[in-house]
Amino acid sequence: MNIHIPVMLSQVLEIYREHLDPASDLVFIDATLGAGGHAAAALESFPRASLVGFDQDEMARGMARERLACFGERVRVVGDNFSGMRRLLDESAWRGANGILFDLGVSNMQLTTAERGFSYQDEGPLDMRMDRDSGAPSAADIIADSDIRELTRIFRDYGEERHAFLIAKGIVRAREKGRAPETTAELTALIREILPAPVQRKMGTHPARRVFQALRIAVNGEMEALDEGLGAALDVAAHEALIVVISYHSLEDRMVKRRFLGWTQEEKGNAVTRRPMLPDDEEIESNRSARSAKLRAFRVRRA
Repeated sequence: MNIHIPVMLSQVLEIYREHLDPASDLVFIDATLGAGGHAAAALESFPRASLVGFDQDEMARGMARERLACFGERVRVVGDNFSGMRRLLDESAWRGANGILFDLGVSNMQLTTAERGFSYQDEGPLDMRMDRDSGAPSAADIIADSDIRELTRIFRDYGEERHAFLIAKGIVRAREKGRAPETTAELTALIREILPAPVQRKMGTHPARRVFQALRIAVNGEMEALDEGLGAALDVAAHEALIVVISYHSLEDRMVKRRFLGWTQEEKGNAVTRRPMLPDDEEIESNRSARSAKLRAFRVRRA
């Protein structure tokens, strides 16, 4: 299994070091803990800091606990989506977070685990749930139960797929013929069958990529969770703090940009990055997961 390589790690640490005192007893929140790469680097760079890491993926939490075991009681791992970080306010000892990081998207370890169903390149069940014990509908359930209008909305709004209606109509027709896709390979093959060859040649990317992105976002309620998580981050932040977000598609980036602008207008702080920071060519070459990454940072300053 491939270990998730932290994206834009040097930029994250650069922002932290520029605005935070390494000699202070800082509190970090890693809202998307994953395998713990960003968390480990933050704890190494700030030796007096502690960290609370959130992740709803049981496999990721296990890997993070192993990676961060050397930091002992400086680390607490929470099995929850980052939208639940507001619960920290219920703790009597909570004094606010000085640095909060969101690294959005799907990690290599999820993409390369075929049975998770995230990848259009590997055979696996159409699952895509970050938390497989949640009881939430899987991608296969959405494909099986949604009508053309709903599938079109999902593919258009969450995947920005130009051919959303055509794909949705083709899926429903296949379903009516008893050919509802239940695996990643079946869905990928059906999309290739639905889209005319000239259209596929002009797409400039794998014809299933946007549909898979859209289904993953819908299955996990990612946009709603991000909206809730950003609000929660501001609530749990200390009077002076940094909120750093790495996004991977325009839907996420637009939400983060709008939220930071709103906070600035409400005089809750200011954006550290006027424009999003991007990974350099060397990182993109060594880590393909970074190619669409955009980093924005906001400095919270309360009266």
